Amino acid sequence: MRLIIADDHALFRQGLNSLLLLQPDTQVVAEIESSDDVASVVSGTDSDILLLDLQMDRWMMEDIPQLSRLTNVIVLTASESAENGVRALRLGAKGVVQKRFAIETLMMAVKSVADGMVWMPPTVQTEFARQESSSGKELTPRECEIVRYVASGMRNIEVGERLSITESTVKTHLNNIFQKLGLRDRLELTHYAIKTGMVAVIDHNR
Repeated sequence: MRLIIADDHALFRQGLNSLLLLQPDTQVVAEIESSDDVASVVSGTDSDILLLDLQMDRWMMEDIPQLSRLTNVIVLTASESAENGVRALRLGAKGVVQKRFAIETLMMAVKSVADGMVWMPPTVQTEFARQESSSGKELTPRECEIVRYVASGMRNIEVGERLSITESTVKTHLNNIFQKLGLRDRLELTHYAIKTGMVAVIDHNR
């Protein structure tokens, strides 16, 4: 696994690099200390995962959508805020790891994300579930079926054939789902399905 570390604290960055060198099948391919360099280094480096300090020399939350299109992002944070963790995941991060965790926990997250899954600590899982349950916008069983099929990569016409409904009906259901969940497109819907456990794995063909 090819990792990039983005953290503006040299001691933490170098210490983490040293610990990762001891892990099998793991290589740190770049280190970044300035927020201004993160996007350019990630776009120019072949990597599997970016370990991103959420609080570098500036707050990096709003950079996550762009960075997550370049590689898988695992947020590293000293914050105990579960709300920040949930927001990072909603923006496209594949994992949230608090800096107080042991290297073994970080490696669990790295391996999970490398296998196409999302990793989050229990506090973030609880907050995510709380937000979903309190939204008052639960999906119907049919809508849940459609979410799972779309997240698995099916086109609308294929979903319709599977459920014996028309393609137009699938589109209507999708529009209702997007409105209920406040999502914009199929990619965000796929992220939602993974995070809520509706699907466990997604292929990332880069």
